Amino acid sequence: MTRKEILDFWIKSSDTDFKVMNCLYKENHYAWALFIGHLVLEKLLKAHYVKKVGIEVPYTHDLNKIADLSNLNLTEEQKDFLDEVTTFNIRARYPDYKNRFYKKATKEFAERYVKKIRNFRLWLKKVVIS
Repeated sequence: MTRKEILDFWIKSSDTDFKVMNCLYKENHYAWALFIGHLVLEKLLKAHYVKKVGIEVPYTHDLNKIADLSNLNLTEEQKDFLDEVTTFNIRARYPDYKNRFYKKATKEFAERYVKKIRNFRLWLKKVVIS
C-alpha cells in the first residue's frame, strides 16, 4: 500500500467509527460511545502520524503518545483532554474498571465528552487533511 492509501485507510476507518459513536450515543449506550470515540481520535492521530512520520504507526492506544510521536503541537488543555479520552479505552475494556466506568458514563458525562470528541475530530481532520 502507498502512504496515501494508508492515510486514507485511517481517515475512512475513523469516519466509520464516528458514525458508530453517534449511533451508540443516540441509543443511550454511553460507555461504548465513549470507547468508540477514543478510536475515532486514535485513528485520526495515526493518520497524522502516517502523514508526518511514516507508515509504521505506533502500537499504542495512548492518544498523547501518538500525538507526541507524530510531532503534533497541542495545548495543555488538549493534552489533558486526550489523557481523559485515553482512559475510555482502558475503562471500557477491562472488567475491574468496566463497572466503575459504566456508572461514570452518565448521559451528562457522555454528552460533554461526545461533544468534545466531535470538536477535536473536526480540528484534527483539518490538520490531517490540509
